[in-house]
Amino acid sequence: MPKLWNETIEAHRGAVREAILDAAAVLVSELGLLSVSMSQVAQEAGIGRATLYKYFPNVEAILLARHDRQVAGHLEHLAAVTEAGGDAGHQLEAVLHIHAVMTYEHHDSAMAAIMHHDGVRQRQDIFIQDVLRRAAESGAIREDMAPEELASYCLHALTAAAESPSRAAVNRLVQLTLDSLRPRS
Repeated sequence: MPKLWNETIEAHRGAVREAILDAAAVLVSELGLLSVSMSQVAQEAGIGRATLYKYFPNVEAILLARHDRQVAGHLEHLAAVTEAGGDAGHQLEAVLHIHAVMTYEHHDSAMAAIMHHDGVRQRQDIFIQDVLRRAAESGAIREDMAPEELASYCLHALTAAAESPSRAAVNRLVQLTLDSLRPRS
């Protein structure tokens, strides 16, 4: 088969997959997490049920894929912040702030409880550990704890942003987290 044809098929498959994920998001927002069926997803995506089943075995798999896509986008955004330059302390502050705001704006406690599987947490941990390691090496944060421990602490602390009553409360939460990371005198 010519290479162009393979690329066209792959592009089509990617577009169908994205349409399925987007359709599921619409339905969850309209009907709730537990009320979405495969038939509804197929109809909303504009595809047949048989086609849908070629991509996903059930609604849970669709929602997991959708959540993974969101997390990948989140991590790409955070990586862009760190790649933009600046000192490690400011990068850490920006990353924690963005993470907290995203948690605040895009949380759905039922969805998060189901979707935040170990792979998602591990990708976040590794990313945050790297930022923390650079911040510690630069002297911006404490060095008496391993980056793995600090990353776990930060991610757990910032989950409180999902229940924060306002952006101002989220900002205070981030500041509290940053203050706890400062080097000891």
